[in-house]
Amino acid sequence: MQIESKHNQQTAEDKPIKCNDMFKVQPDTGQQNRRVLTLGIAGVGKTVSVNKFILDWAEEKDNQEIVFIFPLPFRRLNLIKEKEYSLIGLLNKYFFSSGGLSSLPEKQGKVMFIFDGLDEYRFELNFKEEDGFTDVDKEMTVSKIITHLLKRELLRSSLIWITSRPAAASLIPQIYIDQVTEVRGFNDEQKEQYFIKNSSAEVAGNIISHIRKSRSLYIMCHIPVFCWISLTVLQPLLGQENNDKTPTTLTGMYSSYLLSQKQQMKEKYSSDSDPDAKAWSFKDIVLKLGKLAFEQLQEGQLIFYKTDLEKCGLDVKEGSVFSGLCTRMFQEENPISGEQVYSFVHLSVQEFIAALYVFFTYKDKKANPFLDSRKKELTWKLSTKNLFKLHKDAVKKTLQSKNGHLDLFLRFLLGLSLESNQSDLKKFLPGLKLKTENIKDTTDYIKGKIEEEKSAERTINLFHCLNELKDDFVEDLQKSLSSGNLTSQDLSSAQWSGLVFVLLMSEETQEKFELQKYRRSDEALMRLMPVVKNTTRALLQSCNLTVQCCESLSSALQSSNCVLRELDLSNNDLQDSGVKKLSDGLKRPNCKLETLRFVLCKLTAYSCESLSSALQSSNCVLRELDLSNNDLQDSGVKLLSDGLKSQHCKLETLRSEFKLLCL
Repeated sequence: MQIESKHNQQTAEDKPIKCNDMFKVQPDTGQQNRRVLTLGIAGVGKTVSVNKFILDWAEEKDNQEIVFIFPLPFRRLNLIKEKEYSLIGLLNKYFFSSGGLSSLPEKQGKVMFIFDGLDEYRFELNFKEEDGFTDVDKEMTVSKIITHLLKRELLRSSLIWITSRPAAASLIPQIYIDQVTEVRGFNDEQKEQYFIKNSSAEVAGNIISHIRKSRSLYIMCHIPVFCWISLTVLQPLLGQENNDKTPTTLTGMYSSYLLSQKQQMKEKYSSDSDPDAKAWSFKDIVLKLGKLAFEQLQEGQLIFYKTDLEKCGLDVKEGSVFSGLCTRMFQEENPISGEQVYSFVHLSVQEFIAALYVFFTYKDKKANPFLDSRKKELTWKLSTKNLFKLHKDAVKKTLQSKNGHLDLFLRFLLGLSLESNQSDLKKFLPGLKLKTENIKDTTDYIKGKIEEEKSAERTINLFHCLNELKDDFVEDLQKSLSSGNLTSQDLSSAQWSGLVFVLLMSEETQEKFELQKYRRSDEALMRLMPVVKNTTRALLQSCNLTVQCCESLSSALQSSNCVLRELDLSNNDLQDSGVKKLSDGLKRPNCKLETLRFVLCKLTAYSCESLSSALQSSNCVLRELDLSNNDLQDSGVKLLSDGLKSQHCKLETLRSEFKLLCL
């Protein structure tokens, strides 16, 4: 959702840049960036961008001033462990089998190092050491080589490009990075272009129409890999009209995706004489991979080694065979030398396979993978509410996660518990016994957690879980919204959270949010603040708001993910103290508010002093200000005039009907 808001509301600081141009002299500064950090979530296209840069250079299309490019993915560097190499020795190990490299060009920008996947590095980068190595023939650990390159102590003239998921960006201090860029995946137009380019116009139209109906699916399509998964699943289904088997949830989408991989295997090995053996072979390998996916996911690991596969009953040969059977399910990387490295094609695939393994373990072996000891396992087997216990443990484990790394796994696990999704499971898990089980205890437990949870992000994921379970809680809220019943109801904490979830999923409120439709009070505004931060226009006029809400609004304006551009607070009793708090927010770097209305808000000259100060701030981007029908007086007008004279003032329109004192 944050990615989507960034796409739709580009900020003043955002500047689109082509990957091939990142290390060229920048026209606005005349400077060359030597150390660039590129961020992006899993599967959004960081490695593809790196490979395209290298390909264009190798084909002599761009960046020909660079003599050497050395791509050193962190997952490959993990294999070296704590061995020591010189910089020249490391490059000879990976790029010059004959050891032919003895020196590197010293001229600026002739040598480039690309370290892809900082989040996958398993060793510490220590920037506090002051040893200052400058000799390219001096042996040291790989971690030290990287830090000395970034500190520009080793090969000072080199260019360095590092890619990372956002969570790991803090591993490198900002002082060692010249520019931060971000790969944001597809915007709305690019999503549609992808489907049109890779299918017929009719099928593309059906796919786009179907995905738009499910907000969670549409948001996921910002990730190019998910667009490919969606196309793989939906193209054969939506080529025909009125197909009631078309998936509408993430769980349904990934179940269909796995079925498509099974079909690929069947077609590839159609000469095999025993079709049942093929099915069970597929099942066995999927479950072994599921164990690998689950155990590694709990540790937050996205890459695996030979020992990891062996622990789960997979030998390297079997892994390679499976790579041939389902080429897009499981990738194998082959470094020039060293150990082989494995990873799923995307993190969401790993999360789905992990959930499938946990669910099958419960169904087939009556076991709970979240419990460690044999004693607990036996006790659990005697319980009459095994499914609820499994769900409860999974929810607890997910909520304990600091970075939300189990959120999507939980949604998949709950979705697989629905009988409607289990019918698909039988196609690649023969022998699976289907049994209708009551999930009411699970939905009630999740609703209870929603009442307790303080984090907006975790609450939103819990509502996504209810959606996967096709619970009617969110649907009832949507019906109440459309009928207008919510304005007269006393809402519980869970209902408020549900309302936030529904509104965040709505395309309409991303463009405009009107508080009057829901509840006119400070409490309502503060409850719905996540929606205010996610909308372009917040119309809060005549909503009985007071000074109490201004601090929360000011805080929202300062948030890095706030996309608010227009704020109307007219006809509310905000008073001068409330305007002062809001003015503080206008001065902050993250605030992008362009239009602000305070019509009939009982303001005096004191408000003008606060607003004048904000207008003089270099961070304030306000273009339109309406102060009509307030008692500003001459002194207030003079204060505003001082703000208008400032070189930093960007105001274009000022409306004010003020009372003049008659002496």
